[in-house]
Amino acid sequence: MNILLFGADGQVGWELRRALSPLGPVTALGRREADLEQPVAPLIERQRPDLIVNAAAYTAVDRAEAEPERALRINAGAVGEMADCAAALGALLVHYSTDYVFDGRKPNDGSAAAAYSETDPTGPLSAYGRSKLAGEEAIRAAGCDHLILRTSWVYAARGGNFARTILQRARTMDRLQVVADTYGVPTHAELLADVTALVLQQVQRARGADAPPQGRRDPADLGTYHLVPGGSTTWHGYASHLIELARAAGIALRVAPDAIAPVPASTFPAAAQRPLNSRLDNRRLERRFGLALPDWRWHLARFVDAVAREGGGAAGR
Repeated sequence: MNILLFGADGQVGWELRRALSPLGPVTALGRREADLEQPVAPLIERQRPDLIVNAAAYTAVDRAEAEPERALRINAGAVGEMADCAAALGALLVHYSTDYVFDGRKPNDGSAAAAYSETDPTGPLSAYGRSKLAGEEAIRAAGCDHLILRTSWVYAARGGNFARTILQRARTMDRLQVVADTYGVPTHAELLADVTALVLQQVQRARGADAPPQGRRDPADLGTYHLVPGGSTTWHGYASHLIELARAAGIALRVAPDAIAPVPASTFPAAAQRPLNSRLDNRRLERRFGLALPDWRWHLARFVDAVAREGGGAAGR
């Protein structure tokens, strides 16, 4: 299986380079090799891949309010090109979307029903969310075989993310204020990459061990799924657990877990409105592919262990 990966130098793309390599040769394109503000069809047509994996995106949520056209070009226009090429080549397209396609107004009573399912109505609140939803719609309109994997609150040892920012601030500050009225599921890029590879292995086996994705068409394998770990928390709960793990691992911090003050989201005014309930229901993915996704705390512990082994340097890289 010939694999073309976009966004190879991002948090998810970096992990995908490792996870996808057992499936076949991977051509990994970062920003230098693939500028999504320029046409991407020539790159795809030159490679003629069996599988296109798009981990690239415009992710500056607040900045997108000032430059919505740019966000739309990268998150929808380029994605639509990928989908059209996939349809023409008979390739499978894997694309990552976001919890921000929902408005977050679904009542959150802590039950499973409070999490958003794949069939719930979308209603993005921000330019970023609208651009990601437009990307999903462009894929479906192209009619190519596809897997759209929605996820939330992504973090990794690389790149800019909430976990790295909290650890960095906890080294230099005595107290922190963290939002406590926004709910979601922290998702490690490692989990995203590993589950993607597991799903693709199943799709490939279902169509014939030696066949590329387009070798046999089975629509039951394809569509939109929510890929997040189990459980849920708030940004405050996330930060508090992270600090507890980091201190237990011997990472030098000034902030104690009880010095993280819970505050409402209104404490930090932002250009983009964010959904207050970002919980995604992952049961469709688990049932369809026979998976049991771990609680979100499991991969956070792995993240902290990795930071500790590197001398607490994740936030400085």
